[in-house]
Amino acid sequence: MAQAVKTVLLSPSTVEAFEAYIHAAEAGIEESRQGSEPFLWSDASSERAQQVRQGKIAAERWSGKESVKIQDGLIHDWIGAVFISATTVRDTLALLQDYNNHKNIYKPDVIDSRLVGRKDNDFQIYLRVLKKRIVTVVLDTDHDVHYSSIDGTRWFCRSSTTRISEVEDAGKPSEKVLPADSGHGFLWRLASYWRFQERDGGVYVECRALSLSREVPKGLGWIVEPIVGQVPKQSLINTLTATRQALAAGAAQVSFPPPNPSSS
Repeated sequence: MAQAVKTVLLSPSTVEAFEAYIHAAEAGIEESRQGSEPFLWSDASSERAQQVRQGKIAAERWSGKESVKIQDGLIHDWIGAVFISATTVRDTLALLQDYNNHKNIYKPDVIDSRLVGRKDNDFQIYLRVLKKRIVTVVLDTDHDVHYSSIDGTRWFCRSSTTRISEVEDAGKPSEKVLPADSGHGFLWRLASYWRFQERDGGVYVECRALSLSREVPKGLGWIVEPIVGQVPKQSLINTLTATRQALAAGAAQVSFPPPNPSSS
């Protein structure tokens, strides 16, 4: 069915609008890091905080906004939170940084994964991801990831894509990786902002995910809208759920040093 959707190229003006949105979002994120706002999004609402503490995974559009329409594109802004009992922030970070094992921890959303490079708390990683909702899309993605320590119990992480390439006929002899910024445009860019806080006998994990997709073409909304509109939320919930399950199972297989607070 993906063939029914016309392929497009990502335009510089669309990228510029997304980067402006990211810049404004990061200004607000910095306020929470500096203490002028609650560090955890879940702490901003007593009801939400109670639900998360009781085991619910909360996931909402940021500030309740719908996807933001920009020239030739849509920005999707979601945030989610989960509480993981009986673990530590050190173990949580070790799991997240076990990138060679993400293909096992986060399957079926992640088909393949590997650590490309690391220097202190800076990582370069590769993920092959699956997006499925009416249509099935496989993407090769490269990411720059940076971790920073706020204090002994709180950490922050920023992850941003440096390349997203659509893969045709993935896993077949005819497999073809398209040039970056071309294809059906179901995911053009992704920036994720993670917060971790050890408290209450466990760790609170939150992730705000900002993604850029093509706009929904007229007459093809039934194909495009589910994957660009619904998948961001489901992917966020799946990621938080898998993180909690993996920590409960002790799934990290770390073969490199743990996070270094002095290198944040």
